[in-house]
Amino acid sequence: MKAVHLYTGQDGSSHFADLDIPLDSVANGEQWSSGPSDGVIFRQTAAGSEQAYHPAPRRQFVITLAGKAEIETGDGTKRTFGAGDIMLADDTTGQGHITRVTEGPRRFLFVPLSDSIDVNQWRVQR
Repeated sequence: MKAVHLYTGQDGSSHFADLDIPLDSVANGEQWSSGPSDGVIFRQTAAGSEQAYHPAPRRQFVITLAGKAEIETGDGTKRTFGAGDIMLADDTTGQGHITRVTEGPRRFLFVPLSDSIDVNQWRVQR
């Protein structure tokens, strides 16, 4: 399953990397499970809203359900996330990123991820 990793680099700035989350075969499909979660947070943000540079408050998957947002990293790269897109917000230190809601309302959810899970093995090599 494709996802985008938003992380803090050695330079203290945020960057993007593409991930391919491995899935295991299960009855009627495939899945990946990290085990119990600390909960899920649902959020809604109006079109036109913007958050200045900020680090992620915790390591978490951010899954857009509706609307669109542009995320800008510390290195100036921008990506747009819409319905069905998955991002792992992992830039919990450093400068962080900017979030701009370009179509709204943006409805999304956060799923906290344990620090013990090494996502670097999921990186797509280019």
